[in-house]
Formats: sequence, structure tokens, C-alpha cells
Amino acid sequence: MPLKRNPCGAIPLDLVESEFFGHSKGSFSGASADRKGHFEEANGGTLFLDEIGELPKSVQVKLLRVLQEGKVVRVGTSKEIAVDVRIIAATNRNLAAEVTLGNFREDLFYRLAVGMIRLPPLRERRGDLGLLIDHLLERIVEKAPGDLKVMHKKLSSSARNVLLNHAWPGNIRELFNTLQRAVVWSDSEKIDADLINAVMLSGPALQPLGDEVLHRPIENGINLEESIATVARHYIERALVHTNGNKTKAASLLSFGSYQRLNDWMKRYGVTG
Repeated sequence: MPLKRNPCGAIPLDLVESEFFGHSKGSFSGASADRKGHFEEANGGTLFLDEIGELPKSVQVKLLRVLQEGKVVRVGTSKEIAVDVRIIAATNRNLAAEVTLGNFREDLFYRLAVGMIRLPPLRERRGDLGLLIDHLLERIVEKAPGDLKVMHKKLSSSARNVLLNHAWPGNIRELFNTLQRAVVWSDSEKIDADLINAVMLSGPALQPLGDEVLHRPIENGINLEESIATVARHYIERALVHTNGNKTKAASLLSFGSYQRLNDWMKRYGVTG
């Protein structure tokens, strides 16, 4: 059965339960017929819960019950319906930090956190950025409509440096759209830095972690716990990379007394390794 995607953040709050678990005819205004929810639709397959960090806590507890018991109850009924669904969840939030702040249920977090993959933002993947630029530029040129008469395009070294030193808060989508605008507006084969600067949306250049974390504006308040979590994840991940995943050596680099303490910090801040 194909994967069914559900963008949690796009569902109106008053319809979340109905979307997830279904409803019976007449259970609320506008419910003109019985309707299966996402879990029933995905029965026997995979349900992708995108933006799961946006779910209200009232729905989190019901989602936890479904994951624990493998049964859903449609809105307006008391009948349990068995479902067998594999869950893949994604979020741009740090759920471990959200648990600490009380915004996400701890029991649901550990129920979901079976196999975790952290995809770093582009600003933390400097080594990948050059390859992505080349790949996306080639793809844009190949798929350009014929009436644009797009020829082979190359980036000047200065244009590439501008791209490499941008923070890319919009990640891959922002990079793709920037390159696409450059291709459309370029009159020659070579794209120069002036054109890249002209088509790039305003955004921050890359900054060292210390500047980013230590010099955030404080006038309107800051999330201190999240800032601490950012620093912790940064150095834990660097230590693990430096030691090729050897937790004992990584713990020593971080002045932890044992790798068990490192494990505790990794779990607290959602670091896998």
C-alpha cells in the first residue's frame, strides 16, 4: 500500500480528530456521511505525519492511544476499529526540547522515537552545499521550458562564494528558487555575483555558532532552554563525528565522566549516534 502523507500543521484544530480518526454521519454539523480517517485509510500501510510538532496536546494523547492499542474510534461513535499502520513522523521542531518545555507529551515522544534521523539544515552542511548547487543548477537548465531558450549555465567563482556563504534559512527550496531566478534572468552563459545578489532574497550570512547563540536580541525575550539545547547538540555531534562515533572518546572530549552521561545528554537533546 502506498505511503499516505498527512501535514498535521495544515489541519484546522476543530477538524484534527475527524481527519485522523474519521467520523460518523451526523456527529457534527456538516458530517453528512460516515468518513474514514487517515489511520483507517492507511491501514496495512504507512502514514507519514508531517509537522507532528504542531499537534495540540489534546490530540497527542489520542494519537498515543492509537499507537499503543492499534485501534481508532471515529468521532461520534464508541466503536473501536483495529488498524495496523506504520508511522513515519517529521518535524522542524526539537521535540526533546518541546518535551522539556511542556509542549509535547513525553510518552508520545518516546513512542515515536524508535529510529530517529536528524537532517541538519543547509547552514550545517557546508560540505554538501557545493554539490547541491551543481546538481540543482543542472536540473533547472534541463527542465526549463523551451521558450525560455536556456543555454548551459555556469557560476562564476564569486557567484559561487555568495551562495556558499548564505545561511539558507529556507534550505533546499530557497536554494532551488534562487538558482531558478538566476537562470531565468541571466542573459549569458556565466552567472555572476551581482546577479546572484540581485535575485537572492534578503537573509543572514553564515555566522559562527558563538555569534548566533550568544548575541541574540534579548529585548523581547529569548528561549534560554532552546539556546542551551542548540549548543549542546552542536558540540555533542561534533565530538561524535571527531571520534567516528566512539562514545567513550566523545565523552572524554566533552569532559563527561562516562559515556553513560553522554547517552543521557544525547537522549535529552535528541541526538542520534
